[in-house]
Order: sequence, then structure tokens, then C-alpha cells
Amino acid sequence: MAIHLGTDSSAEDELMMDINTTPLIDVMLVLIIMLIITIPAQLHAVNLDMPTGSPSAPKEPVVVRIDINAQSQWRWNGQTIDNRDDLQMQLTQAAAMQPQPELHIRSHGQARYEATVTVLTAAQRAGLTKVGIVGSEQFAN
Repeated sequence: MAIHLGTDSSAEDELMMDINTTPLIDVMLVLIIMLIITIPAQLHAVNLDMPTGSPSAPKEPVVVRIDINAQSQWRWNGQTIDNRDDLQMQLTQAAAMQPQPELHIRSHGQARYEATVTVLTAAQRAGLTKVGIVGSEQFAN
């Protein structure tokens, strides 16, 4: 782009084709300032209705232990269960309790897989949802 320093009369007759953006920028700045002023202040506080009084002690959950020994026999909290019907009846009674007890299944390493699966499927049929399998480290000897 060259600078024209002469007094050429033909250059004065040309129309200026550039848009003057200064008023546009001024209007945009005023709009931004107005927007910032009108936005409500954001509060970082959350109002909560907290309970009053002393907290109650947490209750220990009821735990039902089912042990499966090396001969694939079931023991319900130390008492032997003879057949599947007795196991299903015990699990159904446990499922009806409120709150529902936790079922801890502990199987010996030499026990048949079928014995453990029988307990799991019977617990599912009874509707027990808190089922856990305890490791067999106690039978390592």
C-alpha cells in the first residue's frame, strides 16, 4: 500500500469505502457493561435445613453366615442344614426380615462348586440382595 502525498484533485473526489467501526465498538462496550451490571450476583452459599438433636448410633447389620465345608455340607450360623428345601426355607425367612440381613458365604477350598452355586441361586430366589462371599484364607492350612 502506497502513501499519496500529492495534491491530486482526483483523489479528493473519490468516496471513502471503509466502514467506520469506532461507533460500533463503542456501542458494543456499552452493551457489555450493561450486561455485566444487570446480571445478579452469584452466591456460593447453599441453604440447608439440618436435623437437630443428637445422632443415633449406627446399628450393626444382622449377619447370617453360611459355611460350606470340604464335604460340601451347609452350616447356617453353625447349625447343619440337611437338604435344599431347608436351605431355601431359611433363606426365605431371612429375606422376610426387616432390615434384610447380610448373607456371608464362606466356602472351603475343597468344597464342590455346586454347593456354593446352590446357595447363591437359593438366595436370589428368596430375594436377598446383600450377599457376599468371604475368602477361604482360614482353610489354607
